[in-house]
Amino acid sequence: MPQRTVRRLPYKFGSFDTYVVYSKRKTCGVTIKGDRHQVLIRVPLRTSARRVDELVAESRGWIEKHVRLAEQKAIDGDRVAPITASEVKELASQAVTVLPRKAAFYASRMGVAYNRITIRNQRTRWGSCSAKGNLNFNCLLMKLPDEIQDYVVVHELCHLKQMNHSPAFWAEVERVIPDYRTRRAWLKEHGGAYITAMERGMGR
Repeated sequence: MPQRTVRRLPYKFGSFDTYVVYSKRKTCGVTIKGDRHQVLIRVPLRTSARRVDELVAESRGWIEKHVRLAEQKAIDGDRVAPITASEVKELASQAVTVLPRKAAFYASRMGVAYNRITIRNQRTRWGSCSAKGNLNFNCLLMKLPDEIQDYVVVHELCHLKQMNHSPAFWAEVERVIPDYRTRRAWLKEHGGAYITAMERGMGR
């Protein structure tokens, strides 16, 4: 048997076709490929057709949810002009100045200290905080409203106090940004459009 084979399955989720991918792996998994409008069922080489069908049935709820999210992301992305590589470079240049200034302001107010700040053009995160106190921010934040930038900065700084998303963590965020829920909801609803716009503009 080949080391990797792909077979189309008779299942359709919205605009997404479904494929089973057989490969040299030990576990089963499900992946959504939003850019290709595909649902991939990944299984070990000798997995039976019956087991594949069972995996699709077991994962149906998860698949339907994430297909809806992917389709909405594509719709939202059409509302934002493509962000080209040159624009990403300019956004990164702006972010190097703006975001460290915001981080310094809020860190002083919160009584925390961070190590290093890195600016990136990420597809999945707006920011992150490492165990060593290093902060990473997405340069696309420069396309978002000022109050949303502040929310992301404070969110990551709060991880210096709580390296989790427990109630204690959100209490820390609320102390600094009482309306964080509104800002968080805005980012969840609209943020994906900018990620999609970057993917379109950079041909990803």
